[in-house]
Amino acid sequence: MRILSFNANGLRSAASKGFFEWLAQHDIDVLCVQETKAQEHQLGDAVFQPGGYQRWFKDAQKKGYSGVAIYSRRAPDEVRTSLGWAPFDDEGRYIEARFGNLSVVSFYIPSGSSGEERQGFKEEVMAWLKPIMDGWLASGREYVLCGDWNIVRAKNDIKNWTGNQKNSGCLPHERAWLSGMIADAAHDGLIVPPAQGWKDAFRVAKPDAVEYSWWSQRGAARANNVGWRIDYQIATPGIAATIRAAEIFPEPKFSDHAPLLVEYDE
Repeated sequence: MRILSFNANGLRSAASKGFFEWLAQHDIDVLCVQETKAQEHQLGDAVFQPGGYQRWFKDAQKKGYSGVAIYSRRAPDEVRTSLGWAPFDDEGRYIEARFGNLSVVSFYIPSGSSGEERQGFKEEVMAWLKPIMDGWLASGREYVLCGDWNIVRAKNDIKNWTGNQKNSGCLPHERAWLSGMIADAAHDGLIVPPAQGWKDAFRVAKPDAVEYSWWSQRGAARANNVGWRIDYQIATPGIAATIRAAEIFPEPKFSDHAPLLVEYDE
């Protein structure tokens, strides 16, 4: 199973740059999109409905904002779009497709970079989401949580490590929150990783790689590869054990984020 996660920063914009033509060349089974920035009825043109795929959306109530989607070749048994907390659900940040004992989730964790109010909301989301993720991990289901988490984990995940220690997305308590749920050695020493926990799919495939999935649109950040790895596929141990490969595609440029592909033997 080949699963692709992609923050489109506007699905209409990404489509105009050839994203769906590129998708057709990569044999993707499930596509998880974040930041559709559209309502479903605005995505009725044929370009947004590639052959062989069915699609499901969770739009933000605020038009032109956030929004997540899943495209799949195989029809899921069930699609869920609510985790039961309106401030999060209403921003269109979660959609889950269930295929037998496997759940594939498209997640968009809030950014706090715009100021204290949104950073406060991000931290509320983190505190609220932790027991939900703990429950999923213990449930006996396999999960792949795809998306933009707006948090780096360690030095190998960001170009300017020292200069960003006080910036949202690289704050020590954010890094500790994310890595504290992940059972690997790819953390920054702030936590003792759990003996049993989630797996960072990219790090399963590439434990020491220095690759980024997002670049600021200011200056020449992308040209100079001054990036952050904030897009993940976080997987339960069972399906993570089947990972064959992972790849980030910085080119062609469809968004300020790059698509992340993980191949599972599932």
